[in-house]
Amino acid sequence: MRVPLSWLREYVDLPTTENGRDVQAKLIDVGLEVETVEQLGAGLTGPLVVGKVLTIEELTEFKKPIRFCTVDVGQANGTGEPQEIVCGARNFAVGDKVVVVLPGAVLPGDFKIAARKTYGKTSHGMICSGDELGMGDDGSGGIIVLPPEHEAGTDAIELLELVDEVLDIAVTPDRGYALSMRGVARETATAYGLPLRDPALLDVPAPNSSGYPVKISDPRGCDRFTARTVTGLQPEARSPIWLKRRLQKAGMRPISLAVDISNYVMLELGQPLHAYDRSRIEGTIGVRRAEQGEKFTTLDGAKRVLDAEDLVITDDRGPIGLAGVMGGANTEIADHAEDAGTTDVVIEAAHFDAISIARTARRHKLPSEAAKRYERGVDPQAASAAAQRTVDLLVLLAGGTAEAGVTEVIAPSAPRTISMPADHPDKVAGMDYGRETVVRRLQEVGCDVYGQDALTVTVPSWRPDLTEPNDLAEEVIRLEGYENLPSTLPKPPAGRGLTDRQRLHRRIGRALAGSGFVEAPNYPFIGEQVFDQLGLEPGDPKRRVVKLVNPLSDEEPALRTTLLPGLLGALRRNEGRGSHDLALFETGLVFEPRDERRIAVRLPVDRRPTDEEIASLTEALPVQPRHAAVVLAGAREQAGWWGKGRPADWADAVQAARTLAAEAGTELLVRQGQYGPWHPGRCAELAVVIDGAEQVIGYAGELHPRVVKALSLPARTCAMELDLDRLEDASTGVPQGPKISTFPVATQDVALVVDGDVPAADVEKVLREGAGELLESIRLFDVFTGEQIGAGKKSLAYALRFRAADRTLTVDEASAARDAAVALAAERTGAVLRGA
Repeated sequence: MRVPLSWLREYVDLPTTENGRDVQAKLIDVGLEVETVEQLGAGLTGPLVVGKVLTIEELTEFKKPIRFCTVDVGQANGTGEPQEIVCGARNFAVGDKVVVVLPGAVLPGDFKIAARKTYGKTSHGMICSGDELGMGDDGSGGIIVLPPEHEAGTDAIELLELVDEVLDIAVTPDRGYALSMRGVARETATAYGLPLRDPALLDVPAPNSSGYPVKISDPRGCDRFTARTVTGLQPEARSPIWLKRRLQKAGMRPISLAVDISNYVMLELGQPLHAYDRSRIEGTIGVRRAEQGEKFTTLDGAKRVLDAEDLVITDDRGPIGLAGVMGGANTEIADHAEDAGTTDVVIEAAHFDAISIARTARRHKLPSEAAKRYERGVDPQAASAAAQRTVDLLVLLAGGTAEAGVTEVIAPSAPRTISMPADHPDKVAGMDYGRETVVRRLQEVGCDVYGQDALTVTVPSWRPDLTEPNDLAEEVIRLEGYENLPSTLPKPPAGRGLTDRQRLHRRIGRALAGSGFVEAPNYPFIGEQVFDQLGLEPGDPKRRVVKLVNPLSDEEPALRTTLLPGLLGALRRNEGRGSHDLALFETGLVFEPRDERRIAVRLPVDRRPTDEEIASLTEALPVQPRHAAVVLAGAREQAGWWGKGRPADWADAVQAARTLAAEAGTELLVRQGQYGPWHPGRCAELAVVIDGAEQVIGYAGELHPRVVKALSLPARTCAMELDLDRLEDASTGVPQGPKISTFPVATQDVALVVDGDVPAADVEKVLREGAGELLESIRLFDVFTGEQIGAGKKSLAYALRFRAADRTLTVDEASAARDAAVALAAERTGAVLRGA
């Protein structure tokens, strides 16, 4: 909401010394987010005056149309002689009043004006457009043409109100009243402790039976509808300068008088309005739900197919407006420039259901100014005052006549009341305000308050967000000042720091960073089409997602079940920006829906929630395990004078998983696997032993070429993802530093021939078990296949290191341990010692 300070001063008598920055600070103190204060006309200096065009000479010898004009600027040029100016605009004629900037002036942007020779003539100044003066688009498409009543030589800076300050307020969804001058003025008056001149306090005639007929078929969607009629409008009437300037400062473009007045009253009172051409309405105005598939053309010329949930305004022919969002082209007000302008209008001021309007606006992708206000809550009591204000302005500015008929269709409703202990704000804030302060602050908000220890509060009609005692407590606290709340630092018991889980997550992040990976956190939202791109099977558990009711993006409405889409997207973006050697990692939560859907309880704010309440809330949330993932592409080791370097491959992804397992102090089982996005021949299945049973916790390797193509990734991209929670469950605690033996190592090499489908990891596991406690480490250093060992066979060569902590091993001891390992491998896997 853009709020011109000059307009705001009409409703609150601010001290003359207060500038926009001062008002910004006050409004921030009472809870409004004032983002910026724009200085209009900063650096603008005259002379800038009204001029009357005396003559126009067309210069035809140039490629584009150029005009040499003489303009009467009164005594502003010091001589009274006509001013000679070269201009390329063509939307003015002899006798028109225009805005002229004379030599010596400075326009916004430090644009200095001086006499200069151009197109064979000397131009002494410039005829100005709205953009050149920082006014924005006025709809003219060229220079400013003023009404004829302004005298030549009049100061245009004051006439056009070019110098002002505009507060730009980011209005939160619960404060719809602040999308109006009335609402901001009320907050300003409260912040300064000054009286408010409420623009909605108007004398409104009582409804009668002679008003335009209206029928409400859906009282739930529309609980109030006011209709007023104005006849005899002058089609040639234009919006006055002050009206146009206020709309422009507020960020709206002037269109025509009737539309401008509707927009002006909406900005002033917060009540959206719509004006219909009476001659184009047939029969009774109605409000109903649309029929499924019903078609309708809105003011923007778009043909809409309506949904059964859309609320529409109708006449005897069908829809004439999308309620609360946009009017229809079939009853559009004709502009004054047309041959047959509108002379009679019907004014609509209604109150619609906020949820219905919000859904309609999103369904049709029509975020109009009216919808923005309705979905945040509009004061239902302001409808009649807004209609009266519109009628008054049409009569004043367009020469119309207000008909005596007044239509008001109202669904009965009682004022909302809230019961609250007088000390409730004290408990919420943790400080003593006292009953008098609580009552005074609630009355400043507009509430009626009764009672002593137990207060009965009647909420004002313009505050639909006040529904419970905590909302009232918030109003008291914000008006008393958040900065005045006591600041008490928590005092944790001595000896408590990070949990083991937190320490593990930090160690994992440091370990991956130390291995050359760069952390790349991503948004936790995905679109379901990514599962097809990753090649997941139709029944894959990762396809079961938790969807958001109101997502940030319709293209990504679900919470992620895997970290890979975000990481691969980050890799793709960096690749497209010229970074080709990439190693990224992320640790974060994924979200898995529960089998049973539960409704979360609302936790109290005046006390600590009980363990049962917290547990109930947790049970309603999706399961959220923490995962770790890495992606790699390009070179893993750079080439240089030290060597040729090498590209990243599947082994680097597997090694990243081993690094995480080492930090968790657990043994990771790595064997060949096949799953989703990974290449079936270059995919490792990652498993751990938990409570004596093996559990698969992730996969690592090279991505499938189809996935690489679908996601536009670099060739041979590799990835790894595993479940950190289950890795932690398999952990034996903080990894212990190894005990270094001072005795020498005994190395024994062994080559075993096994069937080609026997995983090397299984052979290694059996060798470890058979070698016993003397085995310090085992390493696979060669895999061989060929005719020498037979078809369907492979040779696995391992280096076994033996060492004792208390003595030097003999050759016989090392050989015995090796033989025991080979024997167990032969028994379990069918391995045969090569060459035996």
